[in-house]
Amino acid sequence: MPVTTGMYQQHAPSCWDRMKFGFMVGFSVGVASGIIFGGYSAYRYGLRGKELINNMGKTMLQGGGTFGTFMAIGTGIRC
Repeated sequence: MPVTTGMYQQHAPSCWDRMKFGFMVGFSVGVASGIIFGGYSAYRYGLRGKELINNMGKTMLQGGGTFGTFMAIGTGIRC
């Protein structure tokens, strides 16, 4: 017996939505790795206080942007 479709149908996300989600996931992973690696390297170099926070913030944004871009591109290729 065929299933009837009602008034509310679910659609698969578009390729653009998948790419945005891939970027968000990649950005989150990049920020997390930036916290770990950036914090360790800055602490190792002897940075404290404001310098530590600035260096970690820069590392977090760079890691998040880079990894997010690559995840978005990879997701776009798979669409």
